Amino acid sequence: MERSIFDQDHDDFRATVRKFLETEVAPNMTEWEAAGVLPKDIFVRFGDMGLAGLNIPEEYGGGGVSDFRFNAVVVEETQLTYSSLGGLGVHTNIVTPYFLHCGNEEQKRRWLPDVAAGRKMCSIAMTEPGAGSDLSGIKTTAVRDGDDWIINGAKTFITGGINADLVIVACRTSKDESDRRGGLSLIVVEDGMPGFRKGRKLEKLGTRSIDTAELSFEDVRVPNANLLGEEGKGFSYLTFNLVQERLTQSVSAVATAQAALNAALPYVKDRKVFGQSVASFQNTKFVLADCATEVEAGQALIDKAIVTYNEGKLTVADVAKVKLFVTEMAGRVVDKCLQLHGGYGYMLEYPIARLYADIRLSRIAAGSSEIMKTVIAKSLSL
Repeated sequence: MERSIFDQDHDDFRATVRKFLETEVAPNMTEWEAAGVLPKDIFVRFGDMGLAGLNIPEEYGGGGVSDFRFNAVVVEETQLTYSSLGGLGVHTNIVTPYFLHCGNEEQKRRWLPDVAAGRKMCSIAMTEPGAGSDLSGIKTTAVRDGDDWIINGAKTFITGGINADLVIVACRTSKDESDRRGGLSLIVVEDGMPGFRKGRKLEKLGTRSIDTAELSFEDVRVPNANLLGEEGKGFSYLTFNLVQERLTQSVSAVATAQAALNAALPYVKDRKVFGQSVASFQNTKFVLADCATEVEAGQALIDKAIVTYNEGKLTVADVAKVKLFVTEMAGRVVDKCLQLHGGYGYMLEYPIARLYADIRLSRIAAGSSEIMKTVIAKSLSL
């Protein structure tokens, strides 16, 4: 069915993004996947394209876009062209909103022009070896020392951590065990600060071109001017952007499923088995019919969610339902499409193999399927 949520501006933007990805990103994917990281200079190109500062107000050098449909276009085209933007997704859709929502005017003017231009890449450090979904379990500490904070601790699974110039660190500024949520604050640590170290680049099953790092903080002295928002309000800040984060993950999942279907269709038509094309077998037709139907249903749900989000009405429970359905659906579709490739589907030279490895993360990132079910159940008063 024809999608109706986009207008001509979105279509023109999509064409521009697609051309850029096809010419400057997709041809380099094999190299970047092997390296496990995108070269730092490509982010300046993303900045030139307006992708690094899409939602940053024009007064700070950004695109001034408040319509999430433009974000969705970038996410979709990245998957549909079998490309990767490295840590740019986190930079744009997850970290930038924290600067806009929590930052003061001085901080915005100090950081956002470089952020919008892709000269400074951003990441956010929440997860620790012993604290994942339970943010109240964060143990990294920040102790006040005059006009500075002294940070100690360790973070892991930090997306974009290797290339990051600015890292928003969730840390404990209060040791009150009776109110663990109330003792969290967000402090921006800048690359090069003494005691701040980027550890090994983690070797992942999928999304290999997106750098994921371990970060350590040993007596890192950070000026109080880098405190983002109010002291002790970190937990509420960390939850305010969950809806957009989960919606972004959901958009990517449906686009990945569509990309898998796009890869499978020409393959089964060209591939001959027992003297006839794989597409001629009834099983192949039925499998792909199931896949096409599931993707269509997921796309309809996503489009409704995008419109609702733009209206400011998409709730945490709403997006949990969306993410649960579409990420589980995408996992099924990509798996079936790989199966239709036979042994070739297991070879990394075929895009379907990378999609298969990449899509597995969608059921974990931004809140696992189990967390989504918990949120949904709570909304049902269960």
